[in-house]
Amino acid sequence: MPTSAPPPGPIDELTLDRVTKRFPGVLACNRVSLTVRRGEVHALVGENGAGKSTLMNLLAGLYQPDGGRILIDGHPVRFRTPADACAHGIGMVHQDFMLVPTMTVAENVALGLGPRRSGRRLDLARVRRLVEGVAGHHGLGVDPEAPVWQLSVGEQQRVELVKVLCLGARMLILDEPTSALTPQQTDDLLERLTRMSAELPIVFISHKLAEVKALSRRVTILRQGAVVFAGDTGHTSTEELAALMTGHAVHQPRNEGGGAPRPAVLTMRRLVVRADRGHLAVDGLSLEVRAGEILGLAGVSGNGQRELADALAGLRRTEAGAVLLGNENLTGASPDRIIARGMGYVPEDRRQEGIVPTFSVEENLILKDVASPRFSAGPFLRLRAIHRNAEALRDRFDIRCASTAAWAGALSGGNVQKVILARELARAPRALVAIYPTRGVDMGAAEFIHGQLLALRAAGAGILLVSEELEELLNLSDRIAVIYRGRILRVLPAAEATRGQLGRLMAGVDG
Repeated sequence: MPTSAPPPGPIDELTLDRVTKRFPGVLACNRVSLTVRRGEVHALVGENGAGKSTLMNLLAGLYQPDGGRILIDGHPVRFRTPADACAHGIGMVHQDFMLVPTMTVAENVALGLGPRRSGRRLDLARVRRLVEGVAGHHGLGVDPEAPVWQLSVGEQQRVELVKVLCLGARMLILDEPTSALTPQQTDDLLERLTRMSAELPIVFISHKLAEVKALSRRVTILRQGAVVFAGDTGHTSTEELAALMTGHAVHQPRNEGGGAPRPAVLTMRRLVVRADRGHLAVDGLSLEVRAGEILGLAGVSGNGQRELADALAGLRRTEAGAVLLGNENLTGASPDRIIARGMGYVPEDRRQEGIVPTFSVEENLILKDVASPRFSAGPFLRLRAIHRNAEALRDRFDIRCASTAAWAGALSGGNVQKVILARELARAPRALVAIYPTRGVDMGAAEFIHGQLLALRAAGAGILLVSEELEELLNLSDRIAVIYRGRILRVLPAAEATRGQLGRLMAGVDG
């Protein structure tokens, strides 16, 4: 059916009617039906790879359905391109952002507005005013002049939301919108989304089931591409939702503590590191991570976590201070040397920094060991050994892919994270720096990742766990350090810390 002209005014109801989508060897969406109405937030949940992103990409015009219908206010529509979906008022904020890093916020919005008419210059001042107006109306603080590459993940998420609203969205699809936010920021966003739902329908995709229950009235749960539950959120517990998502009861692992304190394996002494904008992001920070310990690092995004992690991995120059791995000073060492000495690293941006998307899963799993005799003989790769390694790690880490020869970039977010974790943990690191290791992954994948981190701790490694998920920090950490404006405010035994206390410290309130 050809795309019809979009009707004026708000969208009152959008319906997916028995929508099906197939990829080679995979039935991604199997006769999925869903209706979202203005005045409500409709939650869509499911494990990574359950079909949520595929379903929303059909709505966004990135894919075409193989069967079924999409209806807006009862009228069938067909989105042949993302421009078609945008013209009909569909606005999607993807978990993996669709921004040009080298451009400013205003330039990214202008890019989405499309080509200007012949003979007319682009009026960036008008675009900046548009950004400021939309951001102000919805209480989303963004700087139109800021280059995107300098923004934190949380700030980029807000930019994406402002961008789709500037482009005329009359319905919102939000894919993990709170994954980079603190509890206080999350509460604020949920309140804003509740108010926004009076103006436009909202589909809320999240793995955080407490948020799903707090925000939405109705929920649709997908498993293996099919709807397994659709009903009232208020009448279903988080435990029941988790079991419906995964097909089994979910029990998050916990750090039971125990054991005498051991020597430090990773030490930071009075570290000073600059941010991309030139200011001091890490300002005289001192910490130590002990062998056989998980040290949690709590803080609001943008308080120096990314710069600290980059410095520890050798990706950013330190202005002053020292980094020691064991007794060896690795301050200013190259990433190659740091890797060779036994440092593991799970980066914040898994798709841009953690993998090479166009390389296969097999190739990504040996990125740090490609020159070892196990995987190469001079200039030639040992392809059978590489394949055997990938198959073993796929089984051990439950990486869900049709083939280890598939592009890593085609995997769901949770499975990309498992590829990175498999590569790092298979090398048996002495120390591991893990930045938001479960951001955007489902409860089943989080359960698995947490278990792997605890197993690495039990093997004697020291782990610096950077997270904004207080429940994750409290469950996994031996101690929790709180970072604020590049400095450590306090280090607390995890057994004595509370959510309220950590939340106040993250906001800079000490005492």
